[in-house]
Amino acid sequence: MAGATVAATDVVVIVVATLAVWKGSDWLEGASDELSTYYGLPLVVQGAIVAAVGSSLPELASVVFAAVFAGSLELGVGAIVGSAIFNILVIPALAGIVTDDHIEANRTLVYKEAQFYMLAVSVLLITFALAVIYYPDASAATDLVGFVTRPLAAIPLALYGLYVFIQYQDTSDHVAEPPPADLDVKKQWGYLLAGLVLILVAVERLVHSVDVIGQSLGIPSFIMGVTILAAATSLPDSLVSVRAAREDRSVASLANVLGSNTFDLLVAIPVGVMIVGRAPIDFAMAVPMFGVLTGATILLFTVLRTDLSLTDREAYVLLLTYAIFIGWVVVETVSDVVDLLPN
Repeated sequence: MAGATVAATDVVVIVVATLAVWKGSDWLEGASDELSTYYGLPLVVQGAIVAAVGSSLPELASVVFAAVFAGSLELGVGAIVGSAIFNILVIPALAGIVTDDHIEANRTLVYKEAQFYMLAVSVLLITFALAVIYYPDASAATDLVGFVTRPLAAIPLALYGLYVFIQYQDTSDHVAEPPPADLDVKKQWGYLLAGLVLILVAVERLVHSVDVIGQSLGIPSFIMGVTILAAATSLPDSLVSVRAAREDRSVASLANVLGSNTFDLLVAIPVGVMIVGRAPIDFAMAVPMFGVLTGATILLFTVLRTDLSLTDREAYVLLLTYAIFIGWVVVETVSDVVDLLPN
């Protein structure tokens, strides 16, 4: 009975914390948009860097809190990978369904942003492989567990530095329009800081409750991260992209998805490692999920490349794919019918 009470309390905490993350992200992203306009940043930079970093703050915080307080980087890594899958399959689909017209893309988005994102997936997977090869965990039950160290974490961080440099080079000749005369800069900075604090507090509670429920039910931390924590922290990304799509800014909507995922993979996970010094990663658990992420990414790129747009039918295909993914994870967790992930 006591365990059930604790679980029920943690479920309530997850719901409340998710709503708090949504509100804090709304303040953070609204202020980021206004400040980007004030400082004259190009649209692609607003979508791929500013909005992406702002909406990815919950994922970054989840990795840090999971590594520092819960002592489980796998929970944070699971949240990042699950969030990336959610972003790729669900967010573009929702943006396409809620708008009257098709979601339009362009060649720059499909080729530059998408290809760099695929490079980010590859580099992070290589980083995990190097951890298993050069820093194996001798106490682990298998030979596929290794420690990601600070020098290894510097590899994806350096790649994100290259990403920012490329964005800067592509927009160095941008001429900004004058900002609105009634824009209150101090007020927007206040909203930005308030949103930051609210997100950090909410995500700390969110990570704690997800970790408690996972341990009480015997569910691996990585699986809890891929499903529950990922969906909760992906809510801000969903709102940003759907709002942009409804305002006929479909390129910014899709750029936020790809930019957010790039930030999550190349910055959020390495930052957690930099803070704790080193963290174990189960390669046998990570590789299948990265395989799903790669397949989801290929699917999105394929539907975007057809006429450089996303139709309603293609949007529903993306949603169905995500539903199949969640169904697979649930079956893996509660039964022995499918056993592709190590328990």
